[in-house]
Amino acid sequence: MTALTHDTRSSRTAAGLVLAVASATSFGLSGALARGLLDTGWSAGAAVTVRVLLAAAVLVVPGALALRGRWHLLRDNAGLVTVYGIAAVAGAQLCYFYAVTYMQVSVALLLEYTAPVAVVVWLWLRHGHRPSRLTVLGGLIALGGLVLVLDVVSGAELSTPGVLWALGAMVGAATYFVISADEGNGLPGISLAAGGLVVGGTVLVVAGGTGLLPFDWSTDDAVYDGFAVPWWVAVVALGLVTAALAYVTGIAAGRRLGSRLASFVALGEVLAAVLWTWALLGELPRPVQLAGGLLVLAGVVVVKLGEGRVPLVVEPLPEPEPDAESLSGRPAA
Repeated sequence: MTALTHDTRSSRTAAGLVLAVASATSFGLSGALARGLLDTGWSAGAAVTVRVLLAAAVLVVPGALALRGRWHLLRDNAGLVTVYGIAAVAGAQLCYFYAVTYMQVSVALLLEYTAPVAVVVWLWLRHGHRPSRLTVLGGLIALGGLVLVLDVVSGAELSTPGVLWALGAMVGAATYFVISADEGNGLPGISLAAGGLVVGGTVLVVAGGTGLLPFDWSTDDAVYDGFAVPWWVAVVALGLVTAALAYVTGIAAGRRLGSRLASFVALGEVLAAVLWTWALLGELPRPVQLAGGLLVLAGVVVVKLGEGRVPLVVEPLPEPEPDAESLSGRPAA
């Protein structure tokens, strides 16, 4: 029985790792894929809206089925789902897509993925979870990496709007991590994702319809490093692969690995984005930026290690109630 339990856990871990890598690879494709549409005249708002709406259309039915009729969970967590949809879905993706219109995809993603450091700071200031020395060290390493990513030392020009949009994406990603880690709301993960996508898509459509968000698109072929594909192929891939598939596999991985290990593997999105950008756009960061990116990732890993493990508390079994036989010394009637 012990061997069977060990084999089952190993199988779940192996499956979780495969799903986590698939999720990171899918998410990492979004920037490079969107860049091909943005270069043909698509606005970032239109690309994000189509991506979110397609993913919502795919996940809304599974998300509803996962509730199993417990609709009160949505009512009780309406505010949480709304914040998730606006900040973690619409805000994070919109800011990221705007960032890649001003800077390289991989650099924008590296800036966004300082979000775990922001989460540690938030937990400290908001909930009093004081970081350990290892966590502080990781934050300093990540900040040093940011200096190299921004290429401040050499004085190279960097788009200020691009940096600001990327930092906005970081705030959205940090919101995603904080809300997703809350297991006390009772919402199934896929229901939270579906609800957030519906809210985010609705907000984006309203913003586009009222003119607050530029909503331009083109039917020209999307061009990726010399080869062209029909625009609708890029759009479908953007919605189904980089959003719906990425969310589903990410949720499944988190349930098998736990949030801690899954967050480590999720850092592979940065590497995936670099590889997708190289494959589809033929661009790589400068060597100094690559070195800074490695420092950022190293710092984030050290920050995660500094969080420590929550000890497992095993509650003692309650003492059995004395029965009538033990009290009277004779069988109970």
